[in-house]
Amino acid sequence: MTLAALADAVGVTVVNLSVLKNNRAKAIRFSTLTAICDVLGCTVGDLLEVDPA
Repeated sequence: MTLAALADAVGVTVVNLSVLKNNRAKAIRFSTLTAICDVLGCTVGDLLEVDPA
């Protein structure tokens, strides 16, 4: 799936998804996170990881 197709399916801009993809986001709305998971068929835990640094 392209970034543009995912953005369209989730209802956010390609720029916002690009910020998330490139680890430049400082925050994410829970509604956006769950929408991404709904479209991709995954869980929040599949998308996030803890960086101990």
